[in-house]
Amino acid sequence: MKISYSWLKEYICADVSAEEASKILTAIGLEVESVEVVESVKGGLRGVAVGHVLACEPHPDADKLRVTTVDVGGERPLQIVCGAPNVAAGQKVPVATIGTTLFFANGDEVKIKKSKLRGVESNGMICAEDELGIGASHDGIMVLDANAKAGQPLADLLGLESDIVFEIGLTPNRIDAASHVGVARDLAAYLAVHCPEKLKNFSYPSVEKFKVDNTSNPYSVRVENTEACPRYCGVTVSGVTVQASPGWLQKRLSAIGLRPINNVVDVTNYVLHELGQPLHAFDADKIEGKTVVVRTCPEGTIFKTLDEVERKLSSQDLMICSAEKPICIAGVFGGTESGVTGATKNVFLESACFSAVWVRKTAKRHALSTDASFRYERGADPNIPATALKRAAMLIKELGGGSISSEVADVYPQAAERKSVALTFSGVCASIGKSIDSGVIKKILTALELEITHEDGDNITVSVPTYRIDVARPCDVVEEILRIYGYNNVEIPQHIHASLNHATKPDNEQMVNAAANLLSSQGFNEIMCLSLTNAKRYDELHSYPKEKLALLQNPNSIELNAMRQTLLFGGLEAIAYNINRRQPDLKLYEFGNTYYKQAPEGSVTERFGEEARLSIFVTGARHKKSWNEPQASSDFFTLKKHVELLLQRFGVNLHALQSAELPTDIFSDGAAYKLAGKNFLSMGVVHKKLRDMFDVKQEVYFAEIRWQILLNFVARQKITYAELPKYPEVNRDLALLLDKNITFAQLREAAHKTEKRLLQSVGLFDVYEGDKLPDGKKSYALSFTLQDSERTLTDQDIERIMDNLVKAFEKDFGAQLR
Repeated sequence: MKISYSWLKEYICADVSAEEASKILTAIGLEVESVEVVESVKGGLRGVAVGHVLACEPHPDADKLRVTTVDVGGERPLQIVCGAPNVAAGQKVPVATIGTTLFFANGDEVKIKKSKLRGVESNGMICAEDELGIGASHDGIMVLDANAKAGQPLADLLGLESDIVFEIGLTPNRIDAASHVGVARDLAAYLAVHCPEKLKNFSYPSVEKFKVDNTSNPYSVRVENTEACPRYCGVTVSGVTVQASPGWLQKRLSAIGLRPINNVVDVTNYVLHELGQPLHAFDADKIEGKTVVVRTCPEGTIFKTLDEVERKLSSQDLMICSAEKPICIAGVFGGTESGVTGATKNVFLESACFSAVWVRKTAKRHALSTDASFRYERGADPNIPATALKRAAMLIKELGGGSISSEVADVYPQAAERKSVALTFSGVCASIGKSIDSGVIKKILTALELEITHEDGDNITVSVPTYRIDVARPCDVVEEILRIYGYNNVEIPQHIHASLNHATKPDNEQMVNAAANLLSSQGFNEIMCLSLTNAKRYDELHSYPKEKLALLQNPNSIELNAMRQTLLFGGLEAIAYNINRRQPDLKLYEFGNTYYKQAPEGSVTERFGEEARLSIFVTGARHKKSWNEPQASSDFFTLKKHVELLLQRFGVNLHALQSAELPTDIFSDGAAYKLAGKNFLSMGVVHKKLRDMFDVKQEVYFAEIRWQILLNFVARQKITYAELPKYPEVNRDLALLLDKNITFAQLREAAHKTEKRLLQSVGLFDVYEGDKLPDGKKSYALSFTLQDSERTLTDQDIERIMDNLVKAFEKDFGAQLR
């Protein structure tokens, strides 16, 4: 949200600089994310001064040039060569001195340098309007008022003003501050408590001078749905001339990033950003029957909005209608047929309070987001519509002429009452963690317009203004007191008390940190992706059926309308983002929850579950380019190496896992495993059709681990410790000719059965299937590690073990030594 500092000063008069104001706003919860200087003329005419032409002579070598002597308030006059036909001695003119950058009206930028024109030195430039960027004229130089003082900055002479704009990161609960008056009110509250000498005045825009000129053009208002529209106000302004807004109004809107349209529309935008109350202006002559009806329309009704899009209405969309048809989506967007145009003469002005729930559902249903819906969705003050309406009507009359030609129609069947909150001074201090004098607390409450309606010793009752919809409980009032008192004014205690809590084993946080540290040490980067996803990504997946998606009833976006079932899509999105920024070599991991719909058999009520998972991604080159090492791409075994290392860290042997069915709609190739009889791990090459969703051309290797299953496994393990062996290990290799159907897992199991005590590990380091082998055969090269913890193995021991292994392989698998 953008807030103009000069606009802000219309409501608060205080001896506070823009820098100081930004610090105060951040301290009280309205975080100023950036500060921008906005200039009415680009460059602010810096370096351009008023010059007095003392002399003007023809150029000796150019008929169309003049050599002038110009006083710009310096130690000596400047010699400037000028080609304008209207330059003459005695004039006061704008002069761009050396070093000045001019921003021309056509967008060009020119830096003024000392130069020679046809052999004559020139020390500046006498400027035309378009060269200064303040107009389009280039007929000649700009001639200033004869009373202007030589050397005076041109910006001061023309009264140019720069503005400072704060970008405030408004939290959803603080919709009361979504306006210049709201921000000024908070700033005034802080100053009233901490720097009363700096605060001279704070005031709301006055509507005391509002009066009805006549009742020649009345419109009736009927609200059929008071739940969706608790209050509706309207008034007509007749005889209006729709034209461009005056400069001051255009500058106000432009400073905060709004494009001026015309005086009527600009007034509604101005009041919106002034008071925070949305308004809408209709061409009154296009409202049939001179009747405004607030109601819903039948399901499927076609309505064309201001963006020229035809939309099918829901029966739950609240509409502003004439006697015959809908003319506006209430609180969201206007219609094409009733908008204000250059031909509009009579205006019907609307100011209402619409239900936050109704507006939000409608806005999300039609994928519309406007300044009005932004405010209504977070809660509108039901007691401000009439004030805002009068303010806008007065401004329209002032800027467009005409007359206020009807009484204010105000349908407000049940007036909103201020909420009462009971609390205690001692409770406030206990919550804050510091003893604060009750007088200071009362001063803060008064500054915040939280009226103390009852006080009895330690007990007080506070009446909350209707614009503070977020303040309803004692803790909310305490938060208000604390943010004005100052978070930094609450000291950290010297003694911190803590209690010991029993933690279940294994500790999930410790395991997550251990896994993260391991992966990070291997060159991985951690990512954190949104839990929200696009439901369309699951359309053709049977591993994660769309029927099990947890769909959002009121999503912020149709692109984020469901909770993720897998961490895959978030990772692919991160990979695509990095590849598009020339970072194709990636190793990523994420810890996150996945979500799914679950319901007991025969149950009608929807129930949902969540599951923690760990995802690992590898793509691109295996390592960075090096002069002494060839570039190699990552492959499945790159991923498998890191997964095995991670599992070994927690005592899981990948070779001991049971095989599971690989999700072929996720992976084009890979492997899946079970742990304790449950699907635990799947890893492999991500299917091309899934990569195509994100326009990722290179291979992506992905693994996903169900984290809770790993936690349960670790919890069941009994950790034992043994002294490191003192005696060396021995390595021996065997090359075996085997049937193709024999697996390494079978050989490994047989080897450990044959030698249970001294055989430490079995590895496979080569597989060969070629023309030189008999049909149906393959060659395996196996490595064996032998070690005795009590003595050094002799050659006889080793030969005996290897002979036993060969015999076992020959007997069980028909193996032949090669």
